[in-house]
Amino acid sequence: MATETKSKAKVINERVIEVITPDGEKFSIFSNLSKYESEEYKSYLLHLIEFIFDRNFNEDKETMVNRIYKDFVLNAVPSMGIDGGSREKERIRIGKRIKELREEKRMEARDLATLAGIDAANLSRIEQGKYSTGIEVLSRLALILDAHVDIVPNSLK
Repeated sequence: MATETKSKAKVINERVIEVITPDGEKFSIFSNLSKYESEEYKSYLLHLIEFIFDRNFNEDKETMVNRIYKDFVLNAVPSMGIDGGSREKERIRIGKRIKELREEKRMEARDLATLAGIDAANLSRIEQGKYSTGIEVLSRLALILDAHVDIVPNSLK
């Protein structure tokens, strides 16, 4: 495979392959790739994994992971599963906070979505932590909810 990829895959240990997507998020694939003796074949599979990640890359991480898993099956990529990504907990935390603020204001999700200029289904995905959204949308949501986007240290003491 000579196709250039934006995603990068590497073997972490005998059971885990790490893939870094174009937006910098890390995903772990649980695989028994190490059982293959041919380094050429292992290299081919890593490149195929990168290609599959590139082809299915999406801000909706849940949909992306589901499509990747389906592609793994269709292309016989040896995989025993894939995690939700390194930013999954942060997406969930932010989404939960947006929902809390919206409910405190007694605002319907469809109304917030309309005011923010986004689809109601996308707001639902954001609130559930399934969708990775950009600063522009977060800023609009924060403004409407009378909040602000802030950079906060991971460890508060």
